[in-house]
Amino acid sequence: MMKRFKLLSVLLVVVLASFLFAAKAWAFCGFYVAKADAKLFNRASQVAIARSGDKTVLTMANDYKGDAKDFAIVVPVPVVVEQEQVTVSNASILERLDAFSAPRLVEYFDSNPCEPVAYEAMPVPAAAPARLRGGAARNTDSSLGVTIERKFTVGEYDILVLSAKESGGLETWLLQNGYKIPRGANALLKPYIRQKMKFFVAKVNLEKFEQSGFQNLRPLQMTYNSPRFMLPIRLGMINADQAQDLLVYVLTPKGQTEVTNYRTVKVPSDNEIPPFVKNEFADFYTAMFQTAYTREGRNVAFLEYAWDMGNCDPCSAEPLSRQELQAAGVFWLDQPQDEIPNPSGRRMMPRPWPQSGVFITRLHMRYTRDKFPEDLMFQETQNRDQFQGRYVLRHAFQGEMKCAAGQAYRRSLPKRFEQEAQNLARLTGWNIQDIRNKLPKLEAQALPWWDRLWEAFHG
Repeated sequence: MMKRFKLLSVLLVVVLASFLFAAKAWAFCGFYVAKADAKLFNRASQVAIARSGDKTVLTMANDYKGDAKDFAIVVPVPVVVEQEQVTVSNASILERLDAFSAPRLVEYFDSNPCEPVAYEAMPVPAAAPARLRGGAARNTDSSLGVTIERKFTVGEYDILVLSAKESGGLETWLLQNGYKIPRGANALLKPYIRQKMKFFVAKVNLEKFEQSGFQNLRPLQMTYNSPRFMLPIRLGMINADQAQDLLVYVLTPKGQTEVTNYRTVKVPSDNEIPPFVKNEFADFYTAMFQTAYTREGRNVAFLEYAWDMGNCDPCSAEPLSRQELQAAGVFWLDQPQDEIPNPSGRRMMPRPWPQSGVFITRLHMRYTRDKFPEDLMFQETQNRDQFQGRYVLRHAFQGEMKCAAGQAYRRSLPKRFEQEAQNLARLTGWNIQDIRNKLPKLEAQALPWWDRLWEAFHG
């Protein structure tokens, strides 16, 4: 039995603030200090989908742990995939997408309220610069109803494209031909056969793998034309003993991508939390995500990031270059970028702001077999609203403050610290008293005699 039967990752188939009395105002975008990337989750699978019209480029990261000879994947696909439509990709591309779109922690440092400073607006970052055919012979095992539609080798993978008449025959055929699939595949293969989908099956060619010099299996990337905008995830649940995390980076030319058969909700964002979280961000984000996942019923797709890939604010990583976007599957960059069609399709209109021509949507699902009984179905929208999972640390000014505004600022801090503690407890479920014990302690400062008089007078 293979140690892990997962779709190449899952598919088997991811101010400065200025205070004047009680008022506050963000002066600029702040400083990025940490990100919640895929490494936070032990069982996180990553998939990138580049799609425009009916054309799809699917990149599947591989986090297989175990002997390469035991590796096998079965990915349902809507059409027969030819050899020239499949390649091996570089794992760094998925790492770049992850880094660019990861939820982030930013910090601000309060200025001296006795010396208010005006800051100029930060400039908007500039847009990022923008084989032989496999054997076509059909080999059929009539007794099992399985047909080999295509057979070829790409990189370190031996690949078959199969069609089947019934799931039991396909399961038997895979086992008889050395594919170590776990028990229970029969029931999950059946719906795909009813939909007349094909099966992209890969295992490692050990000789090719040794010759490649790579230490880890590289991601597989395939292209195809189909009106179906979907991602099969059910086969990845066959031997899952607990919830699986899936990160999906969807690249489109127009706007945000949504999941249509499950709710798409935004991950909690723009919350001010205590500064000590800077040293505990990994624990914070995993607890926050689990809390939100439970609150939403364990069956939603979380939107963690939505942005044009020409800029970022704040940036947890530089926007991908044109070459990197193409390596991620973006195939429409050669089309004119100075105009976009009116949604009616009747005329052209100029772009209202600089855009890269690529919009990224980062979706995060934590799924189990009972809560996600269907594969993910997507739709691209015209919505270009930008969103990021973003958590704010505001460091209080610690210097001497002798002015009235400074004293008012200082009196406001305990209430602010308590609100930050309450925010953190609500987001994570952490004990509020434990949080309070970590809050900054305010040193007493002598008030000018007139402030003491006004305090006594006004109570």
